[in-house]
Amino acid sequence: MVAQLLGLAFIFLSTSLVTCNAQGKSVYPLCPPAVQINHNWEVVYLDASVYGVVGRAVILECGATSPDMYIWSFTKPGTEAIKAVVYDLGKGTRIQKLAEKLGQLTVISNSAAVSIEKLSVAAHGLFTCQAFYDIDGEPKVYYYYVHLTVRVPVSKPYLLMSDASPVEGGRIWMRCNLDNGTGPINYVWKHEANGSISVFAQGNSSVINMTNVNRNHSGWYHCVASNTVNSEASNRLKLETMFGPDIPDIVVTPFSLTDRGYLALERETVSLLCQAQSNPTSQYFWFYNNSEASAGPHFIISKILRKDAGDYACLAQNTQLNTRSKKTISLTVYYPPDGSPTCSLEPALNHTSLRLLCSWPGGFPSPSLQWTTDLKPLGPEEDDALLQTNKLTNTAILLLKEGLTTSNGLFTCMGSHVALKQTTACQTRTYIPPADPACVAYVTNTKQYLMLSCSWNGGVPNALVWWEGPDGQVKGGEETSNILVLRRGTALSGKPYICRARHPLLAQTKTCRLTLEAPVLLTQHRTVSVYEGSDVQLNCNLRASYLPVDEITWFNNQGVDVRGTAKYTLSRTSAWANLTVRDTRQTQDSGEYRCSTSNAVGGTEVSVTLEVKRYPMPPNATLDKVMYNSRLRTEVDLEWQVDNKEKRGLTGFILEHLWVMERPGRRSSASNESEESEERIGQPVWYRNIIHDPDVRAHTVGKLTPTVTYQFRIVPVNHRTLGHPSAAKTPAEPRFNVAPAVIGSAIGGMLFAAIVIVLLLIFLIRNRNSHPRLHNMLFGLHHSQSRENINFPEDEMVRSAEGGLEESGGSASPGPPITLPRASSPLTLSTQSATPTISQAPPPGDDNEPVNVTITVKATGS
Repeated sequence: MVAQLLGLAFIFLSTSLVTCNAQGKSVYPLCPPAVQINHNWEVVYLDASVYGVVGRAVILECGATSPDMYIWSFTKPGTEAIKAVVYDLGKGTRIQKLAEKLGQLTVISNSAAVSIEKLSVAAHGLFTCQAFYDIDGEPKVYYYYVHLTVRVPVSKPYLLMSDASPVEGGRIWMRCNLDNGTGPINYVWKHEANGSISVFAQGNSSVINMTNVNRNHSGWYHCVASNTVNSEASNRLKLETMFGPDIPDIVVTPFSLTDRGYLALERETVSLLCQAQSNPTSQYFWFYNNSEASAGPHFIISKILRKDAGDYACLAQNTQLNTRSKKTISLTVYYPPDGSPTCSLEPALNHTSLRLLCSWPGGFPSPSLQWTTDLKPLGPEEDDALLQTNKLTNTAILLLKEGLTTSNGLFTCMGSHVALKQTTACQTRTYIPPADPACVAYVTNTKQYLMLSCSWNGGVPNALVWWEGPDGQVKGGEETSNILVLRRGTALSGKPYICRARHPLLAQTKTCRLTLEAPVLLTQHRTVSVYEGSDVQLNCNLRASYLPVDEITWFNNQGVDVRGTAKYTLSRTSAWANLTVRDTRQTQDSGEYRCSTSNAVGGTEVSVTLEVKRYPMPPNATLDKVMYNSRLRTEVDLEWQVDNKEKRGLTGFILEHLWVMERPGRRSSASNESEESEERIGQPVWYRNIIHDPDVRAHTVGKLTPTVTYQFRIVPVNHRTLGHPSAAKTPAEPRFNVAPAVIGSAIGGMLFAAIVIVLLLIFLIRNRNSHPRLHNMLFGLHHSQSRENINFPEDEMVRSAEGGLEESGGSASPGPPITLPRASSPLTLSTQSATPTISQAPPPGDDNEPVNVTITVKATGS
């Protein structure tokens, strides 16, 4: 059988292997001829495509399991020749010289797959793996066609430009050149300008044309070439578009503009900056009232005076393109007051009134100041409280509390100047804080103190805040905020702590309160039921609390903290903590679990009862067949049935076998076969084979010891619940016919005995002088005158004409002549006995007298 498979393999190697598609078209030169295979065999053909990259590694698979023998061969595209690369015919891997041209080829251990590192372009083609399985039994042959496509990465491209400095409105082209790369190749052109990169163009062409080039096209360019293997970017090339100058822009610093032009403050430094878009950069010339005043983009006037007002012109010139442009501005010199008006609000008359102040000194012409808010006039008795000085530069108005029209007052002071385009203003406000007082409780880092904080921010002027608590726990008034400090555990649960706040503009006080409580824990389900083996999550949620709480802690059904144990998994936040019990067991995990926490006021806990249930018993299974599948006694075929009339759950089986006894006589010589004895081999241990498919009804157990007697049984499984094991059975021997063996042994024994006898006779005849007694015993006469009647001429006695005997040395005793007939062969074969027997006893007389002996030989087959 092995010879036939090898012959099939090398017949395949000698043919021209190709691959044909469904339309009969060939990827390689010709379609392969039909492979001559025994009609009982069936060859499986499988195709696969693999892509590799030059210089990298690729793996070519040859089936999912390792074959007994395999041959890898290679066919180069466009040729008909198929050449061996590596093979293993059962005596180890043999790598051919051809593999060196393909790359560094190695065979992956425990398989027929090959790995080719440092892949060469020469490896592009068709690889064929001929795999032979089960060559000692019913052989199976697989042909794996692996089409390896070797791709070449793109090399680093380099960029070319027809003109790196075109004039705006012109035309250029750019080319992205490559030395290597497997197509199709995609080109992406990228433009980098002002710190940003954008895709300018893309496609499969390595050349792009740019028409009507403008200044926006200036910048750095590079191309990216990519194929299915990799991408490579070229170095950058800079494109400089020549243009300009445009109409200049003049920037006046400091900036001020009116209908008459630009305004400047007297005795300040005025900077005039001329900018015109141009490449290359333009040259600039400044003109004051048509007279050249300076060269360069900057024209700085230090300590400008009123006489410096007039027309300023900027001329921009591009000397390379020989183009120019010009712009003129008008500058007027004024000086307003420095800064802007300032407004302020301050308490007056022992915090019963407010004082408004507005000031904006300096400037030419002088600024105008005015309060825009409607104010209630003051009475004559309050004239002494009114302060008003220099209405244009400083305004002070005193308001009594009763003079406000609303609780919240916005007061605006407007200031204007002829040198300014818009008026400027300042504002001041008096108002009550926008919200109610805010109370919050928190615990210090050491968790030793509880702090109650009350604040009322945002009011003008500030509010007064103080605490009032139960049992005389009071904290005096402070502005804006106040903090009451309590030791941990001294706070009274369920009783309010009140914060009071007062503002000068309100007749009544504002309050906020805190009611301190211990935390409250909630859970969705107080009792949770799961089946054994599942993971279950127990949840514990914290109801909203004003006080921060300690970390939520879970305790298992034994009252032990679950942190740091592999059995449990905790997921938590500040508001909840969920406990996951993994791989639940009924006896181990059922019971009551507790989660607890505490804060500065007190502690609490909630319990959850976990009930772990077992899955129902699976249906019973019965073994129908337990039999060795060969005389080798190494594999046993088993079949079973399942009684599931009640439709009970079934998820798999456990097939168990037990070593019952070992027969040592099978391992001893043939002479001791009659002395076989049974002996026990260790303690009984059931070995398991787990079957996860509940629909399976047959299985083969292999790798058994031929000299051991086994027992088998099957146990049905429903998840974690094991059913009743079936009755144990010992495998039966396969049927076997002994008649051919007995007949063959008998014939062989008879042939061997016949050959031995013939050789013995030839030896005695040729050496009769050396063994005369044995020779005479087998071929001698009945008396002294008798002689051997044989057909050898050298031993023949010449008979006399009268019929007497010729004397051979002396005179014979007188007597009548005796005629002796030729006897047939003195030995005859008999199948009755193998022991030589003498058919006639020797006559009395001389011991040396020859005798006639008949030997019967019985040959029996063993």
